[in-house]
Amino acid sequence: MERVKIIGGGLAGCEAAWHLAESGIKVDFFEMRPSKMTPAHHTGKLAELVCSNSFRSNEITNAAGLLKQEMRIMDSIIIQVADMTRVPAGAALAVDRTRFSLKVTEMIKSHPNIKFHEKEVSEIPDSPAIIATGPLTSESMSKAIAKLIGNKYLYFYDAASPIITAESLNWEKSFWGSRYDKGDADYVNLPLTKEEYDVFYNELINAETHPLKEFEKPMFFEGCMPIEIMAKRGYKTLLFGPLKPVGIIDLNTRKQPFGVVQLRKENTEATLLNIVGFQTSLKWGEQKRVFGLIPGLEKAKFIRYGFIHRNTFISSPLYLKPTLEFKASKGLFFAGQITGVEGYIESAASGIVAGINMKRLITGQKPIALPTESIIGASLNYITSCNPNNFQPIKANFGILPPLSNDVKDKKLRKKLLSQRALDSIKKFVES
Repeated sequence: MERVKIIGGGLAGCEAAWHLAESGIKVDFFEMRPSKMTPAHHTGKLAELVCSNSFRSNEITNAAGLLKQEMRIMDSIIIQVADMTRVPAGAALAVDRTRFSLKVTEMIKSHPNIKFHEKEVSEIPDSPAIIATGPLTSESMSKAIAKLIGNKYLYFYDAASPIITAESLNWEKSFWGSRYDKGDADYVNLPLTKEEYDVFYNELINAETHPLKEFEKPMFFEGCMPIEIMAKRGYKTLLFGPLKPVGIIDLNTRKQPFGVVQLRKENTEATLLNIVGFQTSLKWGEQKRVFGLIPGLEKAKFIRYGFIHRNTFISSPLYLKPTLEFKASKGLFFAGQITGVEGYIESAASGIVAGINMKRLITGQKPIALPTESIIGASLNYITSCNPNNFQPIKANFGILPPLSNDVKDKKLRKKLLSQRALDSIKKFVES
């Protein structure tokens, strides 16, 4: 049996490698880090989480939570390790990112069917192969892929939030709490008055950002919009977004504040905190100055500033089948964010599918598309069948699922029924 080559040690590559290896198939796994780093990664560990440490909601009536449950049914290594290394985050699944990547790296590198290579791959490998190089694909591999697809390349800009130390917060102006007092108090809340918000807002929209290269036209993905770009859309935009005060009561005034900045635990010990929704392209000095205007962050110690980087993806409607096999080359698959799925779990889920279909192909079976009643199947159906002229990365959402046979008016009931149908379809798929 031929060995499968997997290029890229992110979430998708790890899922594909794990599925194949657990099925008894030999894998050559290539990752260029730490010998060659990307603009956003900080370590050479596999499955490093570059932006947030959150995998979003864990509730199955939420599309992200439903997707994670589908992945659990399909024996996802990423969700398995995320559950093992989780930190409190209310209804969300957030992880200690260091422990998470260390555990994934340990499991992958110690698997007897996986041979790990710390090496940059700069050419399209012969099949059977899975390309999961991600949105930060190296320049040489980007050129190879562009040559393969005739330069039909797309890209957008992505941004990450700053991380600060918990001990540097002004705790006289900060408090742990949850929205509407539901669940555990897993978020630090920094309330703002209208006057405090006005000062912060005006400085934010006028702050200096990192300049983009002249030949690069910025096209930000809506799900990861830099906070300064969001703020420039209107005075109240942030108050309906990351600074939404609804459901929060200021412990000092016993009233709902004008705005609230929230921070989430970055590690198990809660010594590090992520400023939620503050992905940014501001220069580092500007981040310290402008974010320091928020009550409670006056003396915040930043261990990682927010940053912006280019995310690259191919036009999947033109080049990929719903099975993730490249249309023009049998045995060559793509997986992860380079396909146009957006988000940690979406990327990982596509790796599972690439692994499944690679296994089917090299064992003499035809690759198969997952049921579109599932979030996984619907996501891959969308990125491979939508209008290529308007193709944009997409996160898990209920809108991509086919409607129920009966028109259910109640929103909560409809989501519950869609979720149950999705899980049933995945269970049947796995059983068959």
